[in-house]
Amino acid sequence: MSTPTIDSTPTELSHHTPAKAGVKGGLLDPKMLWRSMPDAVKKLDPRTLWRNPVMFIVEVGALWALVCTVLDPSWFGWLTVVWLWLTVVFANLAEAVAEGRGKAQADTLRRAKTDMVARRLDGWAPGVAGTEEEVAAPLLRQGDLVVVEAGQVIPGDGDVVEGIASVDESAITGESAPVIRESGGDRSAVTGGTTVLSDRIVVKITQKPGESFIDRMIALVEGANRQKTPNEIALNILLAALTLIFVFAVATLQPMAIFSKANNPGVADSLALDANGVTGIVMVALLVCLIPTTIGALLSAIGIAGMDRLVQRNVLAMSGRAVEAAGDVNVLLLDKTGTITLGNRQAGEFLQLDGVTPERFADAAQLSSLADETPEGRSIVIYAKERFGLRARTPGELTGAQWVEFTAATRMSGVDLEDGHQLRKGAAASVAEWVRANGGTVSRQLGTLVDSVSSTGGTPLVVGELRNGTATALGVIALKDVVKQGMRERFEEMRRMGIRTVMITGDNPLTAKAIADEAGVDDFLAEATPEDKLALIKREQEGGKLVAMTGDGTNDAPALAQADVGVAMNTGTSAAKEAGNMVDLDSDPTKLIEIVEIGKQLLITRGALTTFSIANDIAKYFAIIPALFVTLFPGLDLLNVMRLHSPQSAILSAVIFNAIVIIALIPLSLRGVRYTPSSASKLLSRNLLIYGVGGIVAPFVGIKLIDLLIQFLPGMS
Repeated sequence: MSTPTIDSTPTELSHHTPAKAGVKGGLLDPKMLWRSMPDAVKKLDPRTLWRNPVMFIVEVGALWALVCTVLDPSWFGWLTVVWLWLTVVFANLAEAVAEGRGKAQADTLRRAKTDMVARRLDGWAPGVAGTEEEVAAPLLRQGDLVVVEAGQVIPGDGDVVEGIASVDESAITGESAPVIRESGGDRSAVTGGTTVLSDRIVVKITQKPGESFIDRMIALVEGANRQKTPNEIALNILLAALTLIFVFAVATLQPMAIFSKANNPGVADSLALDANGVTGIVMVALLVCLIPTTIGALLSAIGIAGMDRLVQRNVLAMSGRAVEAAGDVNVLLLDKTGTITLGNRQAGEFLQLDGVTPERFADAAQLSSLADETPEGRSIVIYAKERFGLRARTPGELTGAQWVEFTAATRMSGVDLEDGHQLRKGAAASVAEWVRANGGTVSRQLGTLVDSVSSTGGTPLVVGELRNGTATALGVIALKDVVKQGMRERFEEMRRMGIRTVMITGDNPLTAKAIADEAGVDDFLAEATPEDKLALIKREQEGGKLVAMTGDGTNDAPALAQADVGVAMNTGTSAAKEAGNMVDLDSDPTKLIEIVEIGKQLLITRGALTTFSIANDIAKYFAIIPALFVTLFPGLDLLNVMRLHSPQSAILSAVIFNAIVIIALIPLSLRGVRYTPSSASKLLSRNLLIYGVGGIVAPFVGIKLIDLLIQFLPGMS
C-alpha cells in the first residue's frame, strides 16, 4: 500500500531551529574548572574511583608515596607526592567538567518540574465529560486521563485523546514558537512541563512515576545514568591489562636492581638505588608515568562530552550505546518528504488531455482543491489563479456542494455539485478506476502523461469529471518535490564515510527513482509500508550492517525499535519515542546526518587520544629509564637523548608533565577531534601522523622544558 498522495496532517506553526541548549562546549573555561573542583575532590573516594582501574592504581600509588615520604621526608618526596595527587585530581576534574557542562540545562529542566496539580478525569469517554478531581501530578499513573486548558501546564507525558491545542514546548526544546498537538494523528504526544496556550485537550498519561521525559533528560545531561558503551568497556579492559603488565614490569626492577648493585659494589647509593634496591617513591613515580594515565583520565569525559554534543543539538540519547552505534552506522534510512525534499509539494504544471481546453482543466483542478487545506491543495488553487487568471473562490460560495475528503482507502478527494456535476482529484490508479466505474474510458495518453511526470521526479495527480452521467479524465496536475539545497553534497560526504544512504518513500518507483537520482542517494525503497521498512532493516542487519533511521508515527515504532539507531521525532507519538533510542526535540529529520557525524567524532576522539596516550608512554621511557639507571648500566647513556639535569629532576619532570597533559587535553576531549569525511585508511594515517607522532614528540619537549625550570629547586641536585 502506498503512502497517500495528499496528506492532511497539520503542520507545525513554525519551523524549529536547534536551540542552544546547555553550555556551549569545546573551550576550557577557568570558571567551569573552579566550579567543578569540589566534585573532582569528591571523586577521590576509592568507592567511586575503583570503576576506573588506571586512576585507582594511581591513587593507591600516590597514597603509598605519601607514606614513604612521611617516613623519610625530602623536598623531592613531597614535590612528587603533590604532583601524584594532582594527577588523580586532574583526572577526576576532566570527568567533573564534562558532567558539569550539562548542569545548566538540568537546572532549566528542573524548573519545568514544578509542583503541579493535575485535573484527573474519571468516567470519561468520547462524548462523555466525566468527573474531575484534583490530584498532585506525581500521583498520576499510566492510563490516567487529565484535562488541560489554556494557560495550564501539562502534568505528565502522554497522548492527546481529545481536542486540539497549541503548546509551548520552550522548556524542553528552547524554541519559543508554539506547536500544534491534536488527537488521532502522529502529532498527539505531549510532554510534562510544557504549557497549553489555547483551547482544551484531554491527555492520557503514558509515563511511569519518576520516568518522565524530563526525568530522563535530567539524568542524561548530568551523567547520572550514563552507562559505559561496549567499546568503552573493551578499552577499559585493555587499559587495565596494560596497567597490570606495567605493575609487574616495574616490580621486576626491584630484584634486578638489588642483584645488579650487589655485583657492582662500587656504585654509590642514589635516588633510584639504595641499600634495599629501588626506592618506593621512585617505583610509584615510574609506574604512574608508564601506565596509560592520559586516556584513562579522559575516557569517561570523552563519552559524556559526546552525549553532551547531542544535547546541545536538542537530541536526547537514551544511552551512550546509541551514540557510539551512530558512529559505526553503515546504512542510513531517510524519509523523502521533509528530509530529502522540502516536504510541501507545489503545483508546477497542468497537463490536460487532448480535447480538453487549458481553461476547463484549470477550473476543474481549482474547484476540486478548494476545500483541500494541505499545502499541495492550496498550491493548486494559487497556480490556477495566477497562471489562468481564475478568480479566488471559497468553498462557501458553492451552494449545495458536498465536499469529498481524502481517505487512504479511496486516495481521492473532490466535490459533488448540486447539478450532478462531480469532480475528483487523486492518485492516477484511483481516479482511473472511478472513471471506469462511472461508465467512462481512460485513454492511453493519460498513462503517458502520468509516467512523464513521474520520470522527472514529480508527483502526478489526475483530475476526473462526471457530467451528464458520463465520467472522463481531464488531465494531470504535476506536483514537484523540491530537493533541499546541499543534500547531494551531504550524501557525497556519507559515501566517503562508507555509509550507504537509502531513501524511503510512498511514491511510485518512477517518482522515487527520479528524486533519488537528483538527491544523489545510493538506493531507494518505493511504495514503502511499515512491514517493508522493518524487512529492509532486518535484511541489512543480517548482512552485518548497523542501520539508522528516523520516524514519528506509531507505524514507525517496529522499525525504530529494530534499527541500531532509531531517532524518533518529538512531535511524534509516544509509541515512536518509546521505540527509538534517541529523540530529536526539534523534530528535524535531517538531524540524523548530524547524529552520525557526532557519533563518528566520538569514536575518532577516543581513538586519537588513545594513540596520543600510548605514544606518550613510549617517549617517557627515554626520559626516565636512562636517567635513573645510567650509573648502574653505563650502556643506557646512548638512550639518554634528553640529557636531563639529574635523576631527581627527570622523575619530577615526567610526573609534572604527566599531570599537566591531562589538563591540557580536557578541551580536546570535550570539543572532540574535528571530523572530516574520508576513508578508514586515511583517518588511521592522519591519526598516527598527528596524534602518534605528536604523542612521541610532546613529552620530549615538555619534560625537557620542565626540567630546565625545576633544576634549581631544592633536592634536584
